[in-house]
Amino acid sequence: MNWRLWQDRAGRFSWLLTTVLVGLCLPLALTAADAVMGQLGPRPYSAFIHQVGLWAFRFLLLSLLVTPLARIARWPALMTVRRRIGVAACLYAVVHLGGYAADQSLDLVHIASEIARRVYLTIGFVALLGLVALGVTSTDGMIKRLGGPRWRRLHALAYPIAILAVVHYFMQEKADVTEPTLMAGWLTWLLGYRLLNRVLPDGQARALPVLLGFSLLVALATAGAEALGFWAVRHLPPDLILEANLSFDLDVGIRPAWYVLAGGLILAVASVAGDVRQRARRLARA
Repeated sequence: MNWRLWQDRAGRFSWLLTTVLVGLCLPLALTAADAVMGQLGPRPYSAFIHQVGLWAFRFLLLSLLVTPLARIARWPALMTVRRRIGVAACLYAVVHLGGYAADQSLDLVHIASEIARRVYLTIGFVALLGLVALGVTSTDGMIKRLGGPRWRRLHALAYPIAILAVVHYFMQEKADVTEPTLMAGWLTWLLGYRLLNRVLPDGQARALPVLLGFSLLVALATAGAEALGFWAVRHLPPDLILEANLSFDLDVGIRPAWYVLAGGLILAVASVAGDVRQRARRLARA
């Protein structure tokens, strides 16, 4: 295994791999710097745990984005970074648990009892165990040992792990569920696109009308789910919440559904750019 993470398999320097490596290390470095400088607020342990756990989830979603983006944008080289993003999600999740353990004075008996007693901690711990299982089997040697089909079945667990992670996030936040709703919307997009890619023939899932329609549908579903959530938890009128979610008001704040739609539109633009780039290559070869 090549531990020079800035090089490709041929031993050549790769701008793509280097940029991704820096991007994966930067959040932890900045959070650690804030901790050292005392800029994490009155509860630094809690802030550190929250930030690192949030980035673990973000990187997990980003790892699930790689395959759709590579197909939509016709950018196969992007697949070379999928594994390292997934491993980074695992490492951040381990640090997340380590921060929680440190906050509990490394009292393992107390930590185990808390994980068993609090449902959201149990869910998060199960998701962590799943990420660790995927992380330790991400090497070339483990792929050969397990065999391609068995390895792919194992790593399909990334989907239920992501669902467990978003449930853990929702249950932990309680009061402000804006960002968990946003993450749930993007996760819905990523899982739904995989289903579309299986159902539609000949790569039609990357067609511009399909991407636009699907993104709009997921955005509306995100707005509706948030309205129902506020109604169920806080007993607020769902029609008023839905109206607020669908209104674009910078003064009030942009709701998660709009960010989900924006992500879908960016991927639609990536599809067009990929088609243009492919046509340009064909003309260059002609």
